[in-house]
Amino acid sequence: MKKLRAWLLRTAGLFSKSQRDHEFAAEIESHLQMQIEDNLRSGMTPEEARRAALVKLGGVEQTRQAYRERGTVPFFESVWQDLRFALRQLVKNPGFAFTAIFVLALGMGASIAIFAFVDAALLKPLPYRDPKGLVFVTESVPMIPLANLSYMDYQDWKKLNRTLGSLDVLTGSAYGIKTPSGLELAPGARVSAGFFHTLGVTPILGRDFLAGEDSLSAAHAVILSYDGWQKWFSGRQDVIGESINLSGVSYTVVGVLPKDFYYALRGRADFWAALQPVGSCEKRRSCHNLIGVARLKDGVTVATAKADLDSIAKQLAAQYPDTNNGQGAAVLPLSESMLSDVRPILLLLLGGALLLLIIACVNVASLLLVRSESRKREIAVRGALGAGPARLIRQFMTEGFVLVAAGATLALAGSYSAMRLLLALIPHTMLGNMPYLQQVALSGRVLTFAGTVTLCVAILFSLTPMVRLSFANVHDGLSEGNRGYAGTAWRRLGANLIVVELATAVVLLVGAGLLGKSFYKLLHVDLGFQPDHLATVGVMAPDVGYDKDEQLIPPARKILQGVSAIPGVQSASITTMLPVTYNGNTTWMRIVGRPFHGEHNEVNERDVSVDYFRTIGASLISGRNFTETDNAKHPGVVIINRKLANQYFPGEDPIGKQIGDTDLSQKSLRQIIGVVDDIKEGALDSELWPAVYIPFEQSASSYFSVVLRTSQSPEAVIPSLLSAVHQAAPDFATLDEDTMGFRIENSPSAYLHRSSAWLIGGFALLALMLGAVGLYGVIAYSVSQRTREIGVRMALGAQRTAVYQLIMSEAGWLTGVGILAGLGCAVGVAALMRKLLFGVAAWDVSTLIAVSVLLGLSALLASYLPARRAASINPVDALRAE
Repeated sequence: MKKLRAWLLRTAGLFSKSQRDHEFAAEIESHLQMQIEDNLRSGMTPEEARRAALVKLGGVEQTRQAYRERGTVPFFESVWQDLRFALRQLVKNPGFAFTAIFVLALGMGASIAIFAFVDAALLKPLPYRDPKGLVFVTESVPMIPLANLSYMDYQDWKKLNRTLGSLDVLTGSAYGIKTPSGLELAPGARVSAGFFHTLGVTPILGRDFLAGEDSLSAAHAVILSYDGWQKWFSGRQDVIGESINLSGVSYTVVGVLPKDFYYALRGRADFWAALQPVGSCEKRRSCHNLIGVARLKDGVTVATAKADLDSIAKQLAAQYPDTNNGQGAAVLPLSESMLSDVRPILLLLLGGALLLLIIACVNVASLLLVRSESRKREIAVRGALGAGPARLIRQFMTEGFVLVAAGATLALAGSYSAMRLLLALIPHTMLGNMPYLQQVALSGRVLTFAGTVTLCVAILFSLTPMVRLSFANVHDGLSEGNRGYAGTAWRRLGANLIVVELATAVVLLVGAGLLGKSFYKLLHVDLGFQPDHLATVGVMAPDVGYDKDEQLIPPARKILQGVSAIPGVQSASITTMLPVTYNGNTTWMRIVGRPFHGEHNEVNERDVSVDYFRTIGASLISGRNFTETDNAKHPGVVIINRKLANQYFPGEDPIGKQIGDTDLSQKSLRQIIGVVDDIKEGALDSELWPAVYIPFEQSASSYFSVVLRTSQSPEAVIPSLLSAVHQAAPDFATLDEDTMGFRIENSPSAYLHRSSAWLIGGFALLALMLGAVGLYGVIAYSVSQRTREIGVRMALGAQRTAVYQLIMSEAGWLTGVGILAGLGCAVGVAALMRKLLFGVAAWDVSTLIAVSVLLGLSALLASYLPARRAASINPVDALRAE
């Protein structure tokens, strides 16, 4: 009870502090006067009497502080006092407060925003049951390490493996849907019946596919994605059991997938149909169009599963040498296969953001050190009045936490805006292939990261002033007798900090320079054709009624006639695969009359119409182009690219030679009639592959792209292009209408290189500015500390040029050491990011020199102003001031 009463009295004391202090001050004064009177009666002078009374009392301020701590809850009261004092300090120094908070918010905001992307892509578990047990499974050949899987091989792998609990497959698709506005094309996928069960995904409405629902005899079933459900059925609950016509085939809706479900290897898909082997590709072991996903059995590792499937692949190669020779298996964690392209770029950006944070922290630490020098007398006075070391340390910690809290608040707001902006800058087509980025937000992990960064920075800034201030030596603080030593010590510490800052800036500048140079070379890579003034659109025929070449050729001709009549169109053509898409859609080639040992000579296959090469602006090196007579009624012909000619016909003329499939079947035999210059069929940063070009009328496809060369802006022609296609073939669907220039500039490789170059470049520019400002602060403070020394030098006859040389040499040493240290680190960092570079070495000399010159000139400019101020010092005024 006594303890409770004492606590209540102390708590109540918090709310009557002013009155209590007044009463206690009066009591102290009364005791002091009584002691002074006793001393006077003993014969002391008034001065001696008062001094002796104060000594006996132990100091008025010390006594008051001890009384306050006994009469209140001292911790909470002192924290409140420290908080108010810290806020007053920031308000009294708005320049320091604004600069420090802004720099902190910049560094922390960038790191939080980039970490949010890393969290969404790399740290957040995949939205499947036990995602660690899921693996990506496909075939592998020397030319394509991750090749597609054939349907017949999939069936054998599923039956013969001993390490997989389940194995299922997926292939991309698209479906034409009739709407009131016309035929629309919806993205879709075809999957084996156990696909969603393997992933551990349960529909939120309806059911999953039943076992055997992917067989030829089963009725056509489809599951809707959540977005597809909302778009095509307005989220109706009674959609289960409803029939829908997809590309001329009737499907029954059996389920709706969860809202957060995605499968990044497919991208957006509104319709997930059961994979029934109805196409010609599923009936040929040599046709590869599937990717697999499997769940490992308990205790089985990825390496064990790969060895098991490799063994099966060898068995199949021996059993089917014509189709499976040289094929192996590829097995890797599902998360790795989904994120292999973005992982290195995200980690690079996170590293750049953290380096920027380091520079920001160094800059603010330097500001705090300068400020602590100016507060030495204040701290000394507070210590003389009774504030102990612990009390002063707590004050600095409070100030540091207030400063960082303000910066963190702005950083969180800025990082949220930066996330929205970065997401908005990602092309819609790319975002569809990276659905996990739609989960970017201030999640629990992101807030934890932000809190950890905030805590670390707050501790750093709380301890920084304590490095410089001696709380025990009050006399030195009051007399400033150690000013020369303090100035020298601070210059050494500040110099070390600025070297770290400059070295970090060099790393960011070199990284930005290398990425920028890579991006420039990427955009100027030789495409082998002229991409300007080209408009394109994808066209797809219905699944019913167009399964033969003779059914596809008439509407394709009609489409070409219709689009060629558009005003401003110079030429029109068809291709089954647009340039700068990807290396794939390959075929196996065998040369007639050459020895053959079962090898698979894999080459890109493109089926194109008569005027294709003229339309895109490709150069025919030798031979002739396709003509109208190169159709199904005449012998097969083919045009090859320069890469194929050099690789398979070195030193000889390939014109007139014949090629065919591995069996040299009569239908596959084609005579080489021309050689075209290499066209960049794959991504901008991919290598050139051998390619064959076959007349469209000898190898028609239900999906193709129309390409127009226009005399006017290609964007202006696109509406007329779509209208002409729909008029010529009303039951054909169109998609992905764009200009070729836009496709190239926004292709995945171009976007990833561009975005990484811009972001790291932005970090580097900020680092350069902060580094120059930091160097200016160090040199300026050095000049202020050496005012007397400079004044003495000038009084003894030193010229202004000598003063300039003195100051600039100090800055030069710091800059030189920082640049050299940074260059060494930059080369090491660049070696780690070499996979992100295109056509540029990690030790690119021109980039290293350019960065050194840029940073050197910036440092020279930052040092010039303090040097000029030093050279303008009046010796008389300097000595008088001291």
